[in-house]
Amino acid sequence: MRASLIQLAVSDTEPPAERRARAAALVRAQQGADLVVLPELWPLGGFAYDLWSDGAEALDGPTSDVMAAAAKAAGVWLHAGSIVERDPDGPIYNTSLLFAPDGELVHTYRKIHRFGFDSGEAVVMGAGQEIVTAATDFGTLGLATCYDLRFPELFRALLDAGAQLLVVPAAWPARRREHWTLLARARAVEEQAFVLACNTAGTHGGVEQAGHSIVVDPWGRVLAEAGDGEEVLAVEFDPAEVAKARADFPVHRDRLLGIPAPVQR
Repeated sequence: MRASLIQLAVSDTEPPAERRARAAALVRAQQGADLVVLPELWPLGGFAYDLWSDGAEALDGPTSDVMAAAAKAAGVWLHAGSIVERDPDGPIYNTSLLFAPDGELVHTYRKIHRFGFDSGEAVVMGAGQEIVTAATDFGTLGLATCYDLRFPELFRALLDAGAQLLVVPAAWPARRREHWTLLARARAVEEQAFVLACNTAGTHGGVEQAGHSIVVDPWGRVLAEAGDGEEVLAVEFDPAEVAKARADFPVHRDRLLGIPAPVQR
């Protein structure tokens, strides 16, 4: 399969509507790819906390509209990164959007682990509650977002739910770039899965972004890694390598802790 990670540059000066149009054009240019991935909170900026409340949108809002059309035009599975979702009956959420090649919004994931400790996302956003996987033509995706990378129990739950490819949009800061690549590789090795981690470039909310989107195979080998600036990281790999790695090195059968309880029939 072929995947394209769009490492979008996000700034404090580009209006969200212009960025949506620019991102949609980049998605449409990925015809021939199987999966396209955008970063976390790219319409407003992952650290632009002051914009979130006024800029929050519904699941059928402007970002969803343009991304659905772009996915359909390119004929790709599109993980459109995440938006600030306005729940009419609750708080705002950091919500990822997954579109099928016909443009249908087929899955959403509300980020479970909120970054910021006692400020920012951890204070103003609600926490997701559901593990989300998605069956596609090329394997089962497990959905996670940015700070989630620091919590291996989430990825083990995604493994148990059948995930073979772990997709992680992010707005990861430059000052902790080494953690970004280290954790992406660790999650790939632990779950014997491909990790496709798409970060932002640029600076938003005064925070310089790390870039360095990365694709890692089930053995922890880096198949492709972006630089610091905006770019499209395209990579080809065989999803069947997941099953082969798990058969050749069947580490998961030796698990003793955290094993899902057998289904009672």
